[in-house]
Amino acid sequence: MARVTDDPNDPGLTRGADDAPVPQAEAYLVLSKEERAKGFTRPVRSTYYHVACGTVTHMGADLAETYARDPKFYGATYCVHCMMHKPVDEFLWVDPANGAVTVTKVGE
Repeated sequence: MARVTDDPNDPGLTRGADDAPVPQAEAYLVLSKEERAKGFTRPVRSTYYHVACGTVTHMGADLAETYARDPKFYGATYCVHCMMHKPVDEFLWVDPANGAVTVTKVGE
């Protein structure tokens, strides 16, 4: 699993969507612990569904909390099947209570 950082200048970060399959980034940017501790504007969800390929991807707690604190923080997210970062509007959240795909787009 990739590491997370709250340093926007970390050399392991990548930016944006990919045009071809790539491994996950070496590092992913997250909001600081202090910022995430202020509370969330959306539910904390750690699983999303890629509409284009039908695959579910799971993410770590720091990433999930960053999405929950600031849903617009990321413009792209990684699909483990496509092996690409794709625009967040291609993904739907999975309900943690029952595993069902929701109609809520990631980033909303």
